[in-house]
Amino acid sequence: MKLLAFVLVLLGCLQPSAAAEFQVEALYEMKQKLIDNNGVLNDWEDNQMSPCYWDHISCEDNKKVTTISLPSSGLTGVLSPSIAKLTTLQQLLLNDNSITGGIPQEFGNLSSLTTLNLGKNNLNGSIPDSLGRLPKLQILDLSQNHLSGNIPSSFSNLPSLNNINLACNNLSGEIPQHLVQVAEYNYTGNHLKCGQHLFSCEGRSTKTGGSKSSKLKVVLGSIAGAVTLLVIGGLFVLWWQRMRYRPEIFIDVPGQNDHKLEFGQIKRFSWRELHIATNNFSEQNVLGKGGFGTVYKGVLPGPASIKIAVKRLSDVQSPEGELTFLREVELISIAVHKNILRLIGFCTTPAERLLVYPFMENLSVASRLRDIKLNEPALDWSTRMRIALGAARGLEYLHEHCNPKIIHRDVKAANVLLDGNFEAVVGDFGLAKTMDIGRNTVTTVVRGTMGHIAPEYIKTGRPSVKTDIYGYGVTLLEIVTGERAFAFYPEAGEIMLIDRVKLLMEEGQLQAIVDRNLGALYDLEELEKIIQIALLCTHMEPDHRPAMSEVVEMLEGELIPAERWEDWQMTEVSRRQQYEMRQQRKPFSFSEESLNIQEAIELSTGR
Repeated sequence: MKLLAFVLVLLGCLQPSAAAEFQVEALYEMKQKLIDNNGVLNDWEDNQMSPCYWDHISCEDNKKVTTISLPSSGLTGVLSPSIAKLTTLQQLLLNDNSITGGIPQEFGNLSSLTTLNLGKNNLNGSIPDSLGRLPKLQILDLSQNHLSGNIPSSFSNLPSLNNINLACNNLSGEIPQHLVQVAEYNYTGNHLKCGQHLFSCEGRSTKTGGSKSSKLKVVLGSIAGAVTLLVIGGLFVLWWQRMRYRPEIFIDVPGQNDHKLEFGQIKRFSWRELHIATNNFSEQNVLGKGGFGTVYKGVLPGPASIKIAVKRLSDVQSPEGELTFLREVELISIAVHKNILRLIGFCTTPAERLLVYPFMENLSVASRLRDIKLNEPALDWSTRMRIALGAARGLEYLHEHCNPKIIHRDVKAANVLLDGNFEAVVGDFGLAKTMDIGRNTVTTVVRGTMGHIAPEYIKTGRPSVKTDIYGYGVTLLEIVTGERAFAFYPEAGEIMLIDRVKLLMEEGQLQAIVDRNLGALYDLEELEKIIQIALLCTHMEPDHRPAMSEVVEMLEGELIPAERWEDWQMTEVSRRQQYEMRQQRKPFSFSEESLNIQEAIELSTGR
């Protein structure tokens, strides 16, 4: 018996060590499959007794690995099936890296997993149906990858799932009914079908439910509900009587309701962190200045040396400054798309409001078009066309897929940023608004930038998706010509770019429109198509402008619908005749509205 007891004690002592070594082996195999350019896995060595003291690893009772947290770590390579050996793993966070390859089928063996976040990588292939065997899985994020095929039907067997994000992949087929009944979901940016039995698949949804109760509870609940409805009805009548004679005005200052921000996983930085990252907000690190503040280049301290852009808002003590901060955090938190600028984090102090974004290596389209350095080549034609399409896709997402839908209100080349691969990213949401369906809203002050503002917005003060589309049309002309939307030309004086393009088209000088930095290295047929799209987007009749989804289709296609272009030409001829009749003593100008812009209020506000 003593011998047996001794053996049991010995086994009890050895078991934790063997388990720890087993975990070391699995994690080291994971490291070998990944490419760690930033050295974040340097202390993951196979000669260690336990992984619980490694960076980015969390354990329970210093024995069992429960979390692997490596978001935004610059990792490439592929996922190792050995991760599935960590059966005590509860959270696997590898989002916002550049990991390629497929998702291993073995991940279905992670029986303790509650969170799997592989979003914003370069994963491909199909989603393993084995993931439907994870009984404790609550959060699944595979968004912004290159996954294809159907959503596995086995996902209907995930009893604990309450948040799923598969947006911006290449998935197709039907969405299982169970997956639109979870608390939060996002399937946008795919080719998925919503069957008649599904109520929505365009965004996130919140679902509430209840359980069976006794008849007494039902009766009491019904009475309480009726009383509540009566009270709400009475309050509504009182409110309606107060408001019925007052016009609805959308004012660009904070209202009576407090803004409640849902920051999610956005990081809260300390002021000292950003102070150090930007070298004390050095003037040498300034990337740009505008009416709402200054943007600085920065580097976060640590082995990864992550580059960031810090937007330091000015005039934060005023209602306008505070609203700008709240608006940008709220709206960028909503909009998640590869062609929309991502918010990394924020910082608030009694005197400061700062927003932190990824650093865009190639700055903005405007800077690359007009601030070309000696050793920096001009943007070639194919890159310009890719930028035009990327910006269009970003706006299409804001207008037609984001929930709630968003109006940017300041679309211009300076607000289209370029990452290291010259991928277009729509940024600067300081003027953006959510669309309030059913309200005929008016702004008391027109906001935007000279030359990009739609004429009907100046006249009525009503922003809409159509005013964004007008701004996009002008941006297309900026991309093609390399010129500003409103500038001085020796041969014509100070006019709008759109008017100059129309004049050159009328004179048959289409080639004179092109940026001279391109020389002859452009596609003439493609040039004609882009100019036509730009003019359709800047149609003087807002209802005749194409939706951004139609713009994307035209950019991806070969031809512009003939009826659209004929309609634009007829409208221009009619408008020209009417204008000439009214202005017989003045020289002709294509755009009457542009003559009145100087008389408008200051629209650019230093932006």
